[in-house]
This record gives sequence, C-alpha cells and structure tokens, in this order.
Amino acid sequence: MAVYFDITKLPEFINPAITIGAFDGVHCGHLAILNEVVKHAADINGESVVITFDPHPRKVLFPEQSLKILTPLNEKLTLIQSAGIKHIVVVPFTLEFAAFSAEAYIRSFLVENFHPKSIVIGYDHHFGHDRKGDIQLFQTLQPQYDYQVVEIPAQLISQAAVSSTKIRDSLANGNVLEASRMLGRSYSICGRVIHGRKLGRTIGYPTANIEPLDGDQLIPAKGVYVAKVRIGKEVFGGMLSVGFNPTVSEKQTLHIEVNIFNFDRDIYEQEIEVMFLHWLRAEEKFNSLEALKEQLLIDQENSLSYLSSQ
Repeated sequence: MAVYFDITKLPEFINPAITIGAFDGVHCGHLAILNEVVKHAADINGESVVITFDPHPRKVLFPEQSLKILTPLNEKLTLIQSAGIKHIVVVPFTLEFAAFSAEAYIRSFLVENFHPKSIVIGYDHHFGHDRKGDIQLFQTLQPQYDYQVVEIPAQLISQAAVSSTKIRDSLANGNVLEASRMLGRSYSICGRVIHGRKLGRTIGYPTANIEPLDGDQLIPAKGVYVAKVRIGKEVFGGMLSVGFNPTVSEKQTLHIEVNIFNFDRDIYEQEIEVMFLHWLRAEEKFNSLEALKEQLLIDQENSLSYLSSQ
C-alpha cells in the first residue's frame, strides 16, 4: 500500500477504481464498501484507490459541534490498508475545498488528479458546495469524462451512514460491547504512559496512566472496564478506569489508567494500546481507601473471569 498527502504528486494509477469518504472508525459498514472497491478493481484489472480527508469534514464545517473522532489518522490508514486497498490519498479538508461546486469537484478534483476508470459510490453520496452533487450528476458526466459509476448497494450504505454516530453514542454510554460489534474489533486508544500520583501502588493495584496520542479521539464513558493492553508485540489482560478518581481527588481532571495483570515493568514514556472489552461498573466515590481496595479486588476477579471466558 502507498499513502499520498500531496495530490500534485500522485502516480499514474492503473485503471483506478476510487471511492471517497471520511471513513472514521473504519467500521463494518466501511469495510463492506472497501471490499466492493477491491473486488471491482480486480474485475477491471485496475488498482483500488481510497480518497479520505484530514481533518474530518464535520470538524471544519461545524466546529461548534466539537466532534470526537474514532480513529486517529495513522490508525485509519492502517485499517484501510488491512482491507486490501492499494492506494490511499489523504486530502486536507478546508473551507476552500468545501466551496468547490459539484461540477468543479468532479472535473478539477477527481478527474484531473485521479483519472478514474470507475467511481464506486452510494446512491446517497453528496459532494461539492452545499452538498449539491449526487450520483445522478456523476452519471450525467460519465460520457464526458470516460469513467464508470458503480453504485454501492443501499444496504451497505445504510450500514456505513449510521454506524459512526451509533458507535460514538455507544461509547459515550459505556456500551463498548455494542461499539465493538459495529467496529468489528475492540475500541482502543493509543497513548503514552505518564507519571501519576502512584497511589495505586500503595493499595496493591499499580496503574499505568495514559495520555492519548490524539487529543481529539473519543474517550468512552467514565467507569471501570475489562481491558487488554498491547505493549510492543505482547498483549496482557487488565482492568481500566476512566474518570476523576473522586475517592482521592476533588479535581475534575479526567484520568485513563490501567492495572495490568501479571505485569511488573517500568514502561514510563512508552506508547501502549488499551482495548476496551467490557463495562464493569460506573465510577464511584468510596468512603475510604480500604473500601476502594475491596471494590478493586471484586473488579479484578470479575475482569479475570471475563478474560478467561473469551
């Protein structure tokens, strides 16, 4: 796979079959679309090309919404590559780009830069200024620009259209199992291990405090979760807390920290990945450290039981 960040320096793609989208989450609906592109590219002896955007278009067009993303760019590129896509082009999304008329979007952006043989899109795909472009415009301009429009089945489009929002809603409610079902994998956050108060060590539950690598990534609801932790090529079980640590602190500072089972290494400043497997309970303020310790023992037992059942 090759990734391009400058559309003025693209290679001459061979019979390119292209599709376009934000692909945040690269969830099951997206994967179905990407599979269609790969299959169609093979049918025409061509190359599959995905055009995606950074930042997410909604962050530019509706900055007041404070959209949190599901997949930071590097993760998104890796997941798209895993679907078998040969080329990915990352286009900077700006207000100037959004101002392209629908016809100019096709002529000056897609045709001049990509010379598509096929454009694989859904019936409800909209583009250009005020989103006035649609599949009918693509079809109308087929003879002029010598490409084929391949319509993605409506069922796949409906999956892709609703899942990103549903995934965000599920994570915001702590329903990581439902989010995982739609993603086709466990939701995860990559971060750097930073120094914390080290209070966990004093009660027998040392934790790695995690600073997300991408501050725009969505963090699931406050609470305690069963987790897996990837450190390099190794994966460990653990229990993970998202919250304000109300038992020991009055500060409203959100912490992500994970107690890694059967682990005793110095990993400060290392990058690790935490995967949210299962919601255990909501965040709670306990009357004493001893009461917190008793609950953590229950959390650990429940986490180990869940991990052993998988």
